[in-house]
Amino acid sequence: MTVIDLAAADRPRVLHLPSYSTSAGDEAIDLAASAGLHLDPWQKYVLRHSLGERADGRWAAFEVGLIVARQQGKGAVLEARELAGLILFGEELIMHTAHELKTSMRHFKRLMGLFEKSADLSRRLKRVSRSNGKEGLEMVSGAELQCLARSKGSGRGYSGDLVVLDEAYDLVEDEMDATMPTMLARDNAQVWYCSSPPLNPVSGQILMSVRDRAEAGAATRLAWFDYGLAGRLDRIDQIDLDDRANWWAALPAMRSGRVREENVQALRDQLSDIGFAREIMGIWPPGLAGAFRVISEADWESARDPQSRIVGAPVFAPAVSLDRRWSAIGSCGFRADGLRHVEVVETGPGTGWVAPRLAELKRAHRSGAVVVDEFGPTGSLIPEVEKAGVKVERIGAGDAARAYGMFYDAFAGLPYVDKDSGLEVDPRNARHIGQEELTEAVKVAVDRKLGEGKAWDRRSPEDDITPLVSVTNAYWGLSKFGSRKRKPMAAYV
Repeated sequence: MTVIDLAAADRPRVLHLPSYSTSAGDEAIDLAASAGLHLDPWQKYVLRHSLGERADGRWAAFEVGLIVARQQGKGAVLEARELAGLILFGEELIMHTAHELKTSMRHFKRLMGLFEKSADLSRRLKRVSRSNGKEGLEMVSGAELQCLARSKGSGRGYSGDLVVLDEAYDLVEDEMDATMPTMLARDNAQVWYCSSPPLNPVSGQILMSVRDRAEAGAATRLAWFDYGLAGRLDRIDQIDLDDRANWWAALPAMRSGRVREENVQALRDQLSDIGFAREIMGIWPPGLAGAFRVISEADWESARDPQSRIVGAPVFAPAVSLDRRWSAIGSCGFRADGLRHVEVVETGPGTGWVAPRLAELKRAHRSGAVVVDEFGPTGSLIPEVEKAGVKVERIGAGDAARAYGMFYDAFAGLPYVDKDSGLEVDPRNARHIGQEELTEAVKVAVDRKLGEGKAWDRRSPEDDITPLVSVTNAYWGLSKFGSRKRKPMAAYV
């Protein structure tokens, strides 16, 4: 017999919430009930915490993520949220988008069913549009709701006081880049990501990045509810998919009696292990680790030179992980042939060792500069480093994107033809010695937008890329403060 703690059953496995003073969740729950939509306890839990309000009356959560397996009642949560937006919250425009047209149309049909069954709601309805592919309604108050399918690759954004991104497992980056800035003009907007886990880390990159922010605990205005089972699809041999306790843990509709255990067993018998784990247990695929997604494995391997050495004075750069659990010191200097050499000097837990180690390195290499990103987590070390007698050259706000671009070109840039000489120029001017910790960081690293450029994305709680960040910043520092003086360099001791 499977025993479930029903007192804790409403809570998702992964929960991240911003602080809030009050909640409008019960108002939304009561309105839904008056329209005949009676929510399960877990659905009420999501609404109460996603509709938390700050002292100024605005939503505490700008983004809301709801991850739950299929056929659990996610759609009912969205119906209740959108109904409250139209009737209670004064939201002038609600955009509900789905990956597939049939999903969007099905949601609109269910929502219209609530209006048709309630005389009070029907009186508030002014106009209904049933155009195939762009269903919508308008209230007497002027509030509007539109349901449509997302057009992949169109780059179109979606604006509104409430934007619902259903089937968010396949969001396109161009859509998000076009959508999020439009929300800034809305006084009290919310964006909802609702989905089962993505099929793979490439198509699911947007949703996985939201998940990573939630699990890192770094997002101050994100509410995240993940009801799926812990684990990864590439490691399902470590998960007992036949354990009924796992079924009850991952499927909130089982706990409310809407899904029968025997039906889950039927799907277990029918589906592959991967299909059952992903679609029924809500288990995520692995991230982009191992994909060499930014710098290709071929480019990185072609730059490996175990005999590479610095002949000029190196530049040093420390880097600290967001959770401050790990630090690294990287270096960059010129080789005898004029190419750049990058190397990780040291890595270690915590941050206390960094300042004294930099002081040692500075004494051993007197003309070498030390550069520190003053706006990242490493910036807090500047007083300690300076107290240790080391002059710090600061990496400014815009320099992180420049450092990323320079490092990328040094290892993966494309050849070009010089306009003056007419000769082909290869920008790949750096080498490394094949250090395991640096290669692993390059392997798992992904980037993020920063202004008009890009920078390394350090928000994943699973992957430590401080070795990569440290040598990237050291490479930038060499371009600003490096020396081409050719003299033997002392070993790092």
